[in-house]
Amino acid sequence: MKRIPALILAACLMSPPAYAQEAEKDESDSLMKRGAEMFLRGLMDELDPAMRELEDLAGEMEPALRSFGEEMGPALRDLMGQVQDWSRYEPPEMLPNGDIILRRKPEAPDLPAPLTPPELDPPEEGEIDL
Repeated sequence: MKRIPALILAACLMSPPAYAQEAEKDESDSLMKRGAEMFLRGLMDELDPAMRELEDLAGEMEPALRSFGEEMGPALRDLMGQVQDWSRYEPPEMLPNGDIILRRKPEAPDLPAPLTPPELDPPEEGEIDL
């Protein structure tokens, strides 16, 4: 019977150091969290003007890019259909007269032969070729 009060007293005396350790850990976690928040907030404050300028620039360029897409879209689509593997070509070059050329790389494999319709026998006499 005397052991129970002694055990309760010992438990009560041991608990404050345990709480102190937890409080130190919580405090260090909150300091790290606050430091990270302060760092990120400062970074956001520094980047805010640059992001606003970028947004303004994008707004100014939008009409020009839309116009470019409307005018050049069909031509680029046709070019993409004709050129199947861009890795076979050198970067585009502009000639003095303004022409733009795409040269094939010397090590590029040969192009497959274009499909040709099979040759037909000439129509026999009296037949009509349609």
